Amino acid sequence: MRIVVSDSSCLIDLRKASLLDTFLKLPYEILIPNTLFEDELLKFTNAQKQDLIRGGMKVMDLPGERVLRAQQLMRSTPQISIHDGFALALAEAHEGCILLTGDGSLRTLAAASRIEVHGVLWVIDEIYANGLGTAATLHAALLLFEEETAVRLPARELTAYIKRYDRLR
Repeated sequence: MRIVVSDSSCLIDLRKASLLDTFLKLPYEILIPNTLFEDELLKFTNAQKQDLIRGGMKVMDLPGERVLRAQQLMRSTPQISIHDGFALALAEAHEGCILLTGDGSLRTLAAASRIEVHGVLWVIDEIYANGLGTAATLHAALLLFEEETAVRLPARELTAYIKRYDRLR
């Protein structure tokens, strides 16, 4: 089973669209660094965090060398936060994994490190391809993403997804 290391941005967006439980049912092992889980999911209640763990998400402590790697990544690329560095350092520790992030600088850095990187729109496709959500449900989620100012997805790509899932309904 492939591993997906998630940063917080995609989880926050999936929560807004009520797709977190569905995301956790995908055939992946979902990992998140403990610091992101504790410090970045600020609007998640303790109950919601426990639901993530019950749903199969694994909260990972980073060993010292991974923490040092995260700090090195942050110093070499000031556009990323320490939490982004933790996510990338965890992804680097799992060969062949996927990094799930909406952060542009982190995506660029991960791609340069030859780590497969995707965002929330990939999750939408995975949910549909695995029969875990209907086109109508996913279309509604995409419309919510379009309306939600805190969700920052590429406008052109989001519009294309909305049209495609509208046709699939």
